[in-house]
Amino acid sequence: MDLSKKDKQHFFNLKKGYEGEIIFDSLTEKIQSECFILNDLLLKQNNTMFQIDSLLIFQESIYIFEVKNFEGDYYYESERLYKTPDSEITNPLNQLN
Repeated sequence: MDLSKKDKQHFFNLKKGYEGEIIFDSLTEKIQSECFILNDLLLKQNNTMFQIDSLLIFQESIYIFEVKNFEGDYYYESERLYKTPDSEITNPLNQLN
């Protein structure tokens, strides 16, 4: 199938993200502590949908992981993230808010 340049980039980003989550999941499978591991949670809060890539629940702690699988050279300037050469991308730190 022929895709537009924009659609090809979107597909590539989704594929890379999925591959990164698979690699991360393979690492969490090796955890030897007693815990619950929940992957790909889709939640809704105040009419806003959001996804948690991995949630690890230990007896006294909960850890939330947002997995990124970026490739290439990036730089951070004035609270903005850029991929060289000067292509601004959505700052993943905004997800923390």
